[in-house]
Amino acid sequence: MEISNSLSVPFRSPLAGKCALKLKPAASVTATPWKEGYWPGIQYPRVPGHEIAGRIDALGADVTLWKPGQRIGLGWHGGHCFECEPCRSGDFINCRNEKITALSFDGGYQEYMVAPAEAVAAMPDDLPAAEAAPLLCAGITVFNALRNSGARAGDLVAIQGIGGLGHLGIQYARQMGFRTVAIGRGADKQPLATKLGAHEYIDTNANAPGAALKKLGGAKIALATAPDSKSISALVDGLLANGTLLVIGAGAESLTVTPLQLIGGRSMIKGWASGTGKDSEDTLRFSSLTGVRPMIEKYPLEKAAAAYEQMISGRARFRVVLTMG
Repeated sequence: MEISNSLSVPFRSPLAGKCALKLKPAASVTATPWKEGYWPGIQYPRVPGHEIAGRIDALGADVTLWKPGQRIGLGWHGGHCFECEPCRSGDFINCRNEKITALSFDGGYQEYMVAPAEAVAAMPDDLPAAEAAPLLCAGITVFNALRNSGARAGDLVAIQGIGGLGHLGIQYARQMGFRTVAIGRGADKQPLATKLGAHEYIDTNANAPGAALKKLGGAKIALATAPDSKSISALVDGLLANGTLLVIGAGAESLTVTPLQLIGGRSMIKGWASGTGKDSEDTLRFSSLTGVRPMIEKYPLEKAAAAYEQMISGRARFRVVLTMG
């Protein structure tokens, strides 16, 4: 599949339960691996982009929560049905009929878009759109995983990977009061990890991460952000008793962990997926309050294809944002 630099799409007024979002002069992050056709059932043409910041332009007749002109954001979670068993239990992120932004409907590589009203999040006035957009998927995934992890202030929390997710994870962990240990490959990453807030750094080229974590006392939580299953599996031996390996880096390879590694210390492996519009609001507010910010590279909308290639190549530091106008 190709990303077109220019495509005219007719604008549709929002129907009941929908919001029309004006993305100019806001931003949308280029994070769309399903451009390659990896997601089952996706229909083309499809406008990509699921980290979106903008303003309400128009509202469906029955939408009362939002107001025209209000600053809002939209992330991976694109809405829920309110009727399935998870929804009736309040577990909207596991809705059996979940909508996903840029998969179920067109995403943010455009100046206007329409989205379900329940999926959008209010955005603080002091948070620039270009910095807010990456927080609506990468940010919420890390923030929401950590705040629901069971770790308490003072606990040792390890962040594996210093990339698009990891550079935010280090900041959030530090601001939540955790003893923050960054894990990366190469001594050259230590200065950045320290700048982002890590108390300690483990270089996996020089040390086995599990053994190094155990020397520090063991991790209550090891947050795996880089989708390298071999590197993730190596973290289990560094967990504290009753510790958790919390996986948010989505890889296709199997983890290699034995039952014995889990049984002895009652260790756990758990996954975490993003969050709802309310979770996005909480992420944005916390980031505004504490100064957590993504490292970004900006591209104009008309250079979307070049922006995508920069992101997918791994050269970006660390999120690529499309700017409108």
